[in-house]
Amino acid sequence: MANIAKKVSWSSRGDDRGERAPLLNGAEDGKHNSRQSSGGAMFHIGRLSAVDLEEDITHEEDIVRSRPKEIPHNEKLLSLKYESLDYDNSENQLFLEEERRMSYMGFRCLEIRRWVICGLIGFLTGLIACMIDIAVEELAGYKYSAVKQNIEQFTEFGGLSISLILWAVLNSAFVMVGAIPVAFFEPVAAGSGIPQIKCYLNGVKIPCVVRLKTLAIKVFGVICSVAGGLAVGKEGPMIHSGAVVAAGVSQGRSTSLKKDFKIFEYFRRDTEKRDFVSAGAAAGVSAAFGAPVGGVLFSLEEGASFWNQMLTWRIFFASMISSFTLNFFLSIYHGKPGELSSPGLINFGRFDSDSVQYNLYEIPLFIIMGALGGVLGALFNIINYWLTIFRIRYVHRPCLQVMEAMLVAAVTATVSFAMIYFSNDCQPLGQDNTEEYTLQLFCADGEYNSMATAFFNTPERSVRSLFHNPPGSYNPLTLGVFTLVYFVLAVWTYGLTVSAGVFIPSLLIGAAWGRLFGIFLSTITSSQSIWADPGKYALIGAAAQLGGIVRMTLSLTVIMVEATGNVTYGFPIMLVLMTAKIVGDYFIEGLYDIHIKLQSVPFLHWDAPPTSHWLTAREVMSSQVTCFNRVERVGRIVDVLSNTSTNHNGFPVVVHTTENDEPGKICGLILRSQLIVLLKHKVFVERASSRLSQRKLQLKDFRDAYPRFPPIQSIHVSQDERECMMDLTEFMNPTPYTVPQETSLPRVFKLFRALGLRHLVVVDDENRVVGLVTRKDLARYHLGKDGLEELQLAQT
Repeated sequence: MANIAKKVSWSSRGDDRGERAPLLNGAEDGKHNSRQSSGGAMFHIGRLSAVDLEEDITHEEDIVRSRPKEIPHNEKLLSLKYESLDYDNSENQLFLEEERRMSYMGFRCLEIRRWVICGLIGFLTGLIACMIDIAVEELAGYKYSAVKQNIEQFTEFGGLSISLILWAVLNSAFVMVGAIPVAFFEPVAAGSGIPQIKCYLNGVKIPCVVRLKTLAIKVFGVICSVAGGLAVGKEGPMIHSGAVVAAGVSQGRSTSLKKDFKIFEYFRRDTEKRDFVSAGAAAGVSAAFGAPVGGVLFSLEEGASFWNQMLTWRIFFASMISSFTLNFFLSIYHGKPGELSSPGLINFGRFDSDSVQYNLYEIPLFIIMGALGGVLGALFNIINYWLTIFRIRYVHRPCLQVMEAMLVAAVTATVSFAMIYFSNDCQPLGQDNTEEYTLQLFCADGEYNSMATAFFNTPERSVRSLFHNPPGSYNPLTLGVFTLVYFVLAVWTYGLTVSAGVFIPSLLIGAAWGRLFGIFLSTITSSQSIWADPGKYALIGAAAQLGGIVRMTLSLTVIMVEATGNVTYGFPIMLVLMTAKIVGDYFIEGLYDIHIKLQSVPFLHWDAPPTSHWLTAREVMSSQVTCFNRVERVGRIVDVLSNTSTNHNGFPVVVHTTENDEPGKICGLILRSQLIVLLKHKVFVERASSRLSQRKLQLKDFRDAYPRFPPIQSIHVSQDERECMMDLTEFMNPTPYTVPQETSLPRVFKLFRALGLRHLVVVDDENRVVGLVTRKDLARYHLGKDGLEELQLAQT
C-alpha cells in the first residue's frame, strides 16, 4: 500500500499559502539531513498513489483515491513542515550601520513607540472582548428566552418534545454557522489557540496563526460556539485573538488587506514581533478574567520562551489597558457609565470576608482535593488524547468535521433537557435570587428547577452560581449527575472544529464536584458552622480541576485571586494547583502539550532530556551542509534555492573552498529570505561596477518583503545573469553562533533555546564547517518510557 500524504493538523488546507517552496524528502530548516535513524533511512510520506504507476487514472478516481477513509497517525514522528522563526537578529553590515547612525534620542523614540503599540494592543483586545461578550449575551439571551417560553407553554399543555427539538435545532444552527468557516477556510482558528501561540512564542512558525482572517473567523466562531450551548469557554480564543491583534498592530500594516500604513517599520522582524505577541496573549488573559497580573504571569509561564524586565512592564501595561477598555465599554452597554465593576469576560463575583475564611486543619482537605483534581484532569486528558487520534484518522474532511460539531451541539441540548426533565431538585425562589433563566417545569409555584441553573445557562453564569449560591441550593444527586455528564460533554467537545476554550468547562466541572465535596463534609461532621459555605470548596475544586487539565500553577493562582477579588485563598489555591500538577504529570502531560505533540511540532522545552549528556553536537548535527562562498555565482545560488529536495533556509558562508572539497572556514551565515531579496533587486557585482544599480540596498527593502518573502520560482533570472557574481559580505551575518563538534547535547540545547536560534553552526578545531544544528535536530530527542528516544523525521 502506498503511504498517505496528509495528516489533519492546524494547517491542513493550503499549509503555507505559497509562502515557501514545499518540503520534500526529509528536508530540514537549514540543511539536508543525511543521518540514518535506527530503523533505517529517513523516510518521506508521499501522496496516496496506485500500485501500478502505468495505469490510466481519471481525475474523479484520483480525487476518490486521494481522500482515504482513514489517515494513519504515528506520534513517534516529528513533522518537517514546520519552519523556525528568526529570533536571533542578523547583525550584518546594513543592520550595524543603521544602529550606529541612530542617536540616543532615536532609541528613546523607539522605546516610546513600543509603549504606544502595547497600549494599542490592549485597547483593541479589550474592544474585541467587549464585542464578543455583548454578542454572546444577546444571542444566548434570545435563545434561552425562546426555549424557556416554549417550555413554559408546553409544560402545561403537553408536547415538551417540541421544546427539545427547538433547543437542539438552535444549538446545531449556531454551531454549524461557526464551524463552517473554521473547517473550510481557516483550520488554525479551531480550538482555543493557546497551543499554537505557545508554539509561536517558542520559535515555531505555525502557518496563518496570526493572520487577520484567522482573527475574524476566531471571533465569529467563538461567539457561535458559546451561543450554541457547547461545553466551551471564550477565554482561550481571547488569548489567541490578542496575539493576532499584537502581530498586526506591531507591523503597521496588513498583508492580508495589502495595506501598508508606513509606521512601525523598525519592528518588522521576528524578534520584535515575538515580544508584542507575548503582550497580546497577556492582554487576552486580562480581558477574559480581569486579571492583568495573571495575564503577565500566564504569558511568562505558558507562552513566552524569552523574557526581560522592560518587556514585563510593557506587557503589564497592555494588560491593564485591555481590562480597563473592556470594563469601560461594558459599563456603557449596561447603562452604568463609569462603574468599572465587571472584572472581565469571566465574572466570578466577589467573595465576601465571611465566606473566604478557612482553618489550618482544612489544608489537608485542600491537598486531597488537589490530588483528586490531578486524577480527574489526567483522565480528561487521556480520553481527549484518544478521541483526538480518532479524529485525526477518521474525521479529517471538512464536511465531517462540521457534522460532528453539529452532532455534539444537538446531543448537548438533548442531554441537558433530559437532565432537567428528570430532575426533581426544586428550590424555593427567594427574593434575592439572581438567576436569569429560571425554569419551574414540574416544580411547585414559587420554586425553580435547580438542575436548570447549571444546564440552562451560559457556562460562566453556571460557575458563578456554584460559587455564590447559598447552602442548600443544590442537592448532592444534582451535583453528582451534573459533574459526570458535563465531564463527558467537555471531553467530547474539546478538539472539535470550532473556536472554543477549555478554561470555563474545567472550572465548571471542578466547581460542581468541589461543592459536592463541601456538602459531603458538612454531612459527616457535627459542627455545621465549620463547613457552612460550600462555595469555597467549589472555588478550590474549580482550581484543582483546571490545574489538573492544563497544569498551570503560578499564573492560574493569580488569575483566580484577581477574578474572585480576594487574596485570602491565594495560598490554598497555590497548594491545590501544585498538587494537581504533580499528580496529573504522573499519568500524562497537560492538555496543551498533548495537542502540540499530536501535531508533531518541533517544540523545545526548557531543558534538554536529563539523560542526553552522552550525545554530542557531532552526533545530532546534520552533515553535508550547503555552503556559499563570500562571492558566489548567481546561477549556483538560484539552483540551490530552487532545489525542492533540500529547501535550505540557512547557509554558512565560508572562505573560498579548495579544489579537494575540504570544508571551508566559516566567515558568516546568510538566510534564504535574504538571498531572495538580493536576487529580486539584482544585487550583482557586475551591475554595481557598471553603475546599473540605481541605489544601495537598505534594510527597508528586507522589511518590506517581511514576512511573506516571495518564492524563488517567482523571481526571473536570465541566462546572462546566472553568470554574474553576488557579493554576500555586506548582507551575511559575520558573527553567527558556533559550537565545537564535541559540545554535549545539553549545552547545545541550552545555547540554542536561550538565544532563540534558528541555526547553530558546528565547526572543527580549525573553524571549518562540519555540520549544522537546527530545531528539529534537538526536538527529535525526548525522554520516553524506555529512556532517551529519537523521533523519526517525516513530511506529515
